[in-house]
Amino acid sequence: MERSRNQVDDFFVIGTDTGVGKSVVSLLLMRHFYDQGLRPFYLKPFQTGCVNPYDADSDARFVYSHVDALRGGDPADSVVYCFPEPKAPFFAARNAHKPIDISLPQAVLSGKRLEYAPVVLEAAGGLMVPITETDLMIDIVAATGARPVLVARAGLGTINHTLLSLKILKQRGTRTPSIVFVDASQTPTPDDMVRENIEAVEKFSGIRVSGVIQKIDDFSNPPEYCRQIVQQLTMPDQG
Repeated sequence: MERSRNQVDDFFVIGTDTGVGKSVVSLLLMRHFYDQGLRPFYLKPFQTGCVNPYDADSDARFVYSHVDALRGGDPADSVVYCFPEPKAPFFAARNAHKPIDISLPQAVLSGKRLEYAPVVLEAAGGLMVPITETDLMIDIVAATGARPVLVARAGLGTINHTLLSLKILKQRGTRTPSIVFVDASQTPTPDDMVRENIEAVEKFSGIRVSGVIQKIDDFSNPPEYCRQIVQQLTMPDQG
C-alpha cells in the first residue's frame, strides 16, 4: 500500500563539489523508493555540460538507464533547464542566451508533487554555485523545503568542504541533512583516513555519516550494502 504525500519526504541531493557522486546517490534513492512500493520522481532542475537530456553526460539519462521502472521513459521529463557548457548554471545560461526563470523549477516541482511521492531532486554543483545574478544553489534548496542529502568525497579535503556545506545549510534554516561519503576513485582512500574524516565530520556537526559508497561496477545491480546506506539516509530527520 502506498503512503500518502503527507507521509513522504522529498529529498534534495546536493554536493560539496561537482563530480562527487550526486547522480549515483540519486539513482540509489530512486531504486530504494521503488523497492518500498512508492511512486518517486527524479528531477534535475539545472543540467549543464550536455547538449540535451539524452546526451551521454546527462544525469537524467544515467538515472533512467539504471532504474528498471524508468526504462523506456523520457529523461527530458526530469530536466527543467539544460545547457551545453560545463559551467555554473548562471554562466552556462548566459552563454546560451537563455536566462533562467527562477520560478520555473519550483512550478515544475509543485506539479510533480501532485502526482509523485517522493520527489528526488538533484542539485547542480555545490551549494554556493550561482543560478542567476541573485540566486545561489542554496536558495533553490531552501525554497523547496525538501530534506537535503549531502554527498561528499571520502578522501583528503572532505572535512573542510563538508563542514562548510553543513554550516551554510544550518544558517539557511534547512531541514537537518543526511550525509553520505562516496569513494569512487580507482585507488580507494585509505581506511584510516576515511575513519578520521567520518569522526571529524560527526564530531563537529553532530550529524551521523550514513556510510561510504565505494566504486559501483554495475549501476543496474548495486551491492547490497548500498541499500543499508540509503535506508540510513532516508530515516527521519536527525537532531
